[in-house]
Amino acid sequence: MLNRTHLSLAIFSAIFSVTPLMAVAEDQAEGFLEGSSLNILNRNFYMNRDFRKGQSSPTGNGYTEVWAHGIIGKYESGFTLGTVGFGIDAFAMLGLKLDTGDSRYGPGGTVNMLPVNSDGEAEDNYSKVGGAVKARLFDTIIKAGDVFPMTPVVHYGDARLLPESFRGVTAVNNSFDGLTIQGGRLHAMSQPQVSTMRDEFATFYAGSVASPWVAYLGGDYSLNDNLSLSLYSSQLKDAWNQHYAGTTFVYPLTDSVSLFGGLNYYKAVDQGKKLLGEFDNDIYSGKVGVQFGAHSVALSHQRNTGDDDFDYLRQSNSIFLDNSIQYSDFNSPKERSWMLRYDLNMAGYGIPGLTFMTRYALGTDADYSDANNIYMRRGADGNPLTDQKRWERNIEAKYVVQTGSLKEMSFLVRQMTTRATDYESDLDEVRLIVEYPLNVL
Repeated sequence: MLNRTHLSLAIFSAIFSVTPLMAVAEDQAEGFLEGSSLNILNRNFYMNRDFRKGQSSPTGNGYTEVWAHGIIGKYESGFTLGTVGFGIDAFAMLGLKLDTGDSRYGPGGTVNMLPVNSDGEAEDNYSKVGGAVKARLFDTIIKAGDVFPMTPVVHYGDARLLPESFRGVTAVNNSFDGLTIQGGRLHAMSQPQVSTMRDEFATFYAGSVASPWVAYLGGDYSLNDNLSLSLYSSQLKDAWNQHYAGTTFVYPLTDSVSLFGGLNYYKAVDQGKKLLGEFDNDIYSGKVGVQFGAHSVALSHQRNTGDDDFDYLRQSNSIFLDNSIQYSDFNSPKERSWMLRYDLNMAGYGIPGLTFMTRYALGTDADYSDANNIYMRRGADGNPLTDQKRWERNIEAKYVVQTGSLKEMSFLVRQMTTRATDYESDLDEVRLIVEYPLNVL
């Protein structure tokens, strides 16, 4: 308990130490009710994942399919007036099963869209309700309760029917122009397909981990309109220490042509009781591209130099690597990958709101010879898998309504194909997502 208290105090002391003692800015004095907002997002989600090699699945037919509708309501108050302002955030979310048919959905199907009952059937509905109290002191906002952190080391996920959340305390400071400092200590998570708000931590590649908390601290700094830097560190107690460094840049050549790119680097080392075994992983990615008019083309390279999978919190977006895409992360031990991506914005051709994207990634040299017992993958002969390969192709089209009563309503279709050697599945996947946001307040 004493160590946890010291860590929490260290995080928030670091944030408050950069807060200048100044009067509350005029644009912050909006009041509790005057600064309130209420937003409702309707999300209609269809997903089909086809196991091309006919692998065993919970349905026994080689594929998983689900159609569901989510309603996500979020209320955010303003802050009471005074040197210290107080407020609340609250949310209520409902997931509704529309269709799973006979034997098309069940536990272990990997899509994690809906909870299942004891018979392995998708529940007809489920819900999430939560909230947080918050306080603002000058340029620092502290929240305690159910929170949605957004950093490269702890970032809530929103790629399923309902978003993921965490429970704990977070703080964000914006005292200096271009600089954002964030810290937090979280003691529970709620994955997208469950109602409980106090679930234990789980990772993508190792599953549940009996860690009491995760803490993080770091910041983002924009040097100018063209260059930004990020530094973060996190600890999943008794499992890992993760450190992240990243940069992005944009360099205009003409009014219609610019170069862009960036670098991302993670170092992950076992910590404390080593609940996920011993490991010392370094993984990095780099990207360079050119944007010309409505088009952009980018080439990225990624490599894991460690002996184990680079892991992160399950269903989260806590992996800022260029080749972490729709299904594959290309983060296996010793794996190196390349990806080519093309984007098209049809606004340049008179159709604002319509965009297209396609990308192809190839990974090679994955080698589990020296992996620990948690992350080890073996072949049918019982030996560690070596010289593993995979590729993935994504195709996406999206349209966002620009005007009228349906403004900001979006229609998204994604198709994914991935093929691999022994260590991954061969999959075809289709996602259809329609979202309609309503700004009530």
